[in-house]
Amino acid sequence: MADTAPYVRVLEVDVPAVSTAGNDDDSVIAQAPFDCTVTAVEYVPEAAITGAATNNRTVSLVNKGQAGSGSTTVASLNFDNGVNATANNERTITLSATAANLVLAAGDTLQWRSIHIGTGITDPGGLVRITISRN
Repeated sequence: MADTAPYVRVLEVDVPAVSTAGNDDDSVIAQAPFDCTVTAVEYVPEAAITGAATNNRTVSLVNKGQAGSGSTTVASLNFDNGVNATANNERTITLSATAANLVLAAGDTLQWRSIHIGTGITDPGGLVRITISRN
């Protein structure tokens, strides 16, 4: 009997810090274990992040697909003025409003992207928690 019952799985992955404000990082963090839909993404930073108006940082979960060349943003959060994160406490990353962007095929590669805006702010690194539900 095939294991096709719908169920939820949580993928937890450590992501690196970007300790220089003007630098970026793209890290492969997981592959979809089966056809699924992303239902939540959270980031638990190792230190506080204080957003800034002009020079800030955006973190995103990107679906690179099975060939590794995709660019679909699944979830993203810009640490703009007033958008902060507390050390060691989960911060919800906003899911894409486009439902199709949340759908993953078995074997799709997921990338965590941390990009500076302007001169940027640092990213302390931490834990990314991705909740998926079997399609």
